[in-house]
Amino acid sequence: MTGPQITNTLPFRAAVLAGALIAPLWSSAAPVNYTIDPSHTYPSFEADHMGGLSTWRGKFNRSAGTVVLDRAARSGTIAVEVDVGSVDFGHDEMNAQARSSKILDAAKFPEARFNGTFSAFDGDRPTEAKGEFTLHGVTRPMTMKIGQFKCIDHPLEKREACGADVQTSFDRRDFGIDFALDMGFDPKVDLNIQVEALRDPT
Repeated sequence: MTGPQITNTLPFRAAVLAGALIAPLWSSAAPVNYTIDPSHTYPSFEADHMGGLSTWRGKFNRSAGTVVLDRAARSGTIAVEVDVGSVDFGHDEMNAQARSSKILDAAKFPEARFNGTFSAFDGDRPTEAKGEFTLHGVTRPMTMKIGQFKCIDHPLEKREACGADVQTSFDRRDFGIDFALDMGFDPKVDLNIQVEALRDPT
């Protein structure tokens, strides 16, 4: 009787030992640093024209930033900077007007920034970031929703890459941008960010 009982407890003991060894490694997982890949990151936006006559759509061609993510601890931060002068509607005249002092005033306020902390997770996947958004020289609190999120071993870069689709909306009046509101324009702006980031070399 004694021999079989000892034998039957071996798998259980092995499992307990493995758990004891793995648990400290999991709980002590270090945050990972990523650098945003500007060639695969495009903040884009939608804004009203003439109170519903049409929707203006554009993007910013130059951006940079960093992400720190600890998926085990469900924590991290994100910092993104956008070159306001790189605004692009696909129309030269509209680009020039958007950069002018009438709207974004890119000469005086050349950057827009978001600095935030991951505030919600689904398992180890971040689903929300809360922080501060600076535009046109004004800083306001902002919450960004993170839709699709995925990390892979990038076959070309030969290191981990993470990507996400991020969405938020804001009222441009809160940032001192009141262009054409007297003509019935809706001040709401929808902001979407297609973002990819590469893990920093250790």
